[in-house]
Amino acid sequence: MIKKFIDKLLGKSAGGAQGKSRFGKRQEVPAEVHKIDPALVDERAKNVVTTLQQAGYEAYVVGGAVRDLLLGLRPKDFDVATNATPEQVKSLFRRAFIIGRRFRIVHVVYGRGREHEVIEVSTFRAYMDNAAAEQVAGNERTSKGELASMKHAVDASGRVLRDNVWGPQEEDAARRDFTVNAMYYDPANQIVVDYHNGIKDAQKLTLRMIGDPATRYREDPVRIIRAIRFSAKLAALGFKMETKTAAPLVESSKLLADVPQSRLFDEMLKLLQTGHAIATVEQLRKLDLVTGIYPLLDVVVERADSQFVKAALQDTDRRVGEGKPVAPSFLLACVLWADVRDGWAQRIEGRHGQRPQPPFPALQDAIDDVFNARIGDVSGRGKLAADMREIWMMQPRFDKRTGSTPYSLVDQARFRAAFDFMRLRADVGEVSEAIAEWWQEFSTADDVRQQDLLEQVRDEQKTRQRVRTRDPVAPKPHGEPAARQRQDGQEPAQQDDELETEAAGVSTDGEAAAPRKRRRRRKPRTGGAAGGGGAGEGGGSAAGE
Repeated sequence: MIKKFIDKLLGKSAGGAQGKSRFGKRQEVPAEVHKIDPALVDERAKNVVTTLQQAGYEAYVVGGAVRDLLLGLRPKDFDVATNATPEQVKSLFRRAFIIGRRFRIVHVVYGRGREHEVIEVSTFRAYMDNAAAEQVAGNERTSKGELASMKHAVDASGRVLRDNVWGPQEEDAARRDFTVNAMYYDPANQIVVDYHNGIKDAQKLTLRMIGDPATRYREDPVRIIRAIRFSAKLAALGFKMETKTAAPLVESSKLLADVPQSRLFDEMLKLLQTGHAIATVEQLRKLDLVTGIYPLLDVVVERADSQFVKAALQDTDRRVGEGKPVAPSFLLACVLWADVRDGWAQRIEGRHGQRPQPPFPALQDAIDDVFNARIGDVSGRGKLAADMREIWMMQPRFDKRTGSTPYSLVDQARFRAAFDFMRLRADVGEVSEAIAEWWQEFSTADDVRQQDLLEQVRDEQKTRQRVRTRDPVAPKPHGEPAARQRQDGQEPAQQDDELETEAAGVSTDGEAAAPRKRRRRRKPRTGGAAGGGGAGEGGGSAAGE
């Protein structure tokens, strides 16, 4: 009695109760209860756990992999948590790399090239009170030098900028986000360690935040995006977000303004490229978060119902589900194609008092404007931009199927992505289905068949030429893009030839440049693929190359 009274005076009882509630109670759930199939556990993840345990450390498979194992699913990625420090982990593996500043972790790499696999190993972290953390006035960039010597630091809003203080497992569990992601599985003993009733929530199909949701979102606003991603991923299994977890999302989304743009860009790609892009759009609308997460994501949601972009998102989900690679450059090229197409046509036609431009520079300028307006400096000037530009610049070249152009186009490194883009354009009626099928066959045919296909195109062109000669003043077909009308005294066919000559460095017949007089005598085509003027909607598929 006296001891309880003294503890109460010293505040120990309240602190003890708070600590017990915060860190939860350790539960070791045996195999006969959790029923995880050991065969679903990746052998390389097992190897990492075993190596650490044999070196005298604690080690467990952790996070979403445990959740998926409980649901009877084979996880795509495996993370490991241990009480070994990053330096100690690195010393045990031949190919291991310490990465990150905010959270220092180790990537253990198995295999090489596209077949390689990364097992991410993190050290148990202490549950730190942000009130006791060091505080900086700026952000990651403006306070970089100051943060270099800090292990636990927050900014003025309470957002965690550094979290590298090691601690026991129960504290590590408390600092994780959702209960179903805070369980630890030991493949050697086949037990699941659970502190926050994650197994019960998994059985009830509930996504619940550990601790006070508003506080957790303030600590790391990116948890808002993670909540959306997990709810979209698990929606197909029947999971629903707990009301208390969902309630602060809209208000807390304002905190994302303080998160570095590069990190938001990466999180946006995770939303769209983990196989649940369509479900993610639905969740954003359901949670009233259609705008405000990230500007480019706002565009995706806005255009998600258009035929072209919807096809791109669906194809992305399909490819991920089939285990095929997807490229962010491809999906973003699909989403922003409408902007490129409209800007291209505007420059060719000379709208809004502008002087008409030749097709090739008009396309280049339209692409530059899209990068500046939609992507900015985050990733729009590196490989991502180069790949997107190639995909777009190849589109008008698919109209050219004579001479050496088909051979040079197929040899391009980004041909497959550009072709898949054009294939989706054909699926929504923007490009002739016949042209898409021709390129499909040409790209996979042997030399003899390729020659036959080129002869076929020449015969078709001769037939059309004879028809035009008999009726030289035939009216322009209904629906012909305005961008294909005469510009600066040129015939439409001449514009296409000049665009191809500039873009590919070849002449109209693929050899020596044809005289201008000959090109002027050519008549407009009566059909074929849209592309010279950039007609159509905007979108594509999720091509892998």
